[in-house]
Amino acid sequence: MITEEQIKALQSEMEGNGENQAQMAYRILEEMIVTLKLPPGSKISEKALNRSLGFGRTPLREALQRLAIEGNVKIMPRSGVIVSEIDLADQLNMIEVRRELEKIIAGRAARLAMEDQRAVFLKLAEGFERAAETNDSAIFIETDRDFNSLCIETAQNKYVSYAIGPIEAQTRRFWYLHFKRFGDLARVSLLHAHIARAIAANDEAGAREASDRLIDYVEEYTRKTLQFMGGL
Repeated sequence: MITEEQIKALQSEMEGNGENQAQMAYRILEEMIVTLKLPPGSKISEKALNRSLGFGRTPLREALQRLAIEGNVKIMPRSGVIVSEIDLADQLNMIEVRRELEKIIAGRAARLAMEDQRAVFLKLAEGFERAAETNDSAIFIETDRDFNSLCIETAQNKYVSYAIGPIEAQTRRFWYLHFKRFGDLARVSLLHAHIARAIAANDEAGAREASDRLIDYVEEYTRKTLQFMGGL
């Protein structure tokens, strides 16, 4: 379970961003589900969440309804709320959609990035390269979170932002569950760095191409995982 200190830190950050209780509850619960602190198949107790998170019943229910729409939980009549299993067979379908959305985001970000944003993308590229050099997953996870947020912000398209959100959540769940066993951290870090550097250079075509190369790798390691798990 997420610690009290982590909850307070998240709440402080989100209050600073002006988020309401339902938004805060959603983000905290999504983080717990994605990072497998609430693993697939586990039952979520609204009463326990109310005690640990300190939110009222209405914000929690709004957050759970949103998570259910995105496929992260199932609300079962008379049985409560269950964290959804990860659908292995559906991963390749999701990657097909993710490929096109990621190219749109990378291309728009490269075209629209201002000087201050370009400087941050260069720092993020350096972070990814440091993760590759040291094989440090903690550096990668932190850098990737900042990179995804900045890409969405820079791309300036709310529709693609809405569309990619649930896919990113499912992708991260799959990553936490299988990447250490089947993935290559150095390789995926450098592929992210190439996208960040293309965006920093306002190279739209290069950013789209680099995004495609990343998704090529994601598909490769996903197929490898599914073959081992008997999903192909």
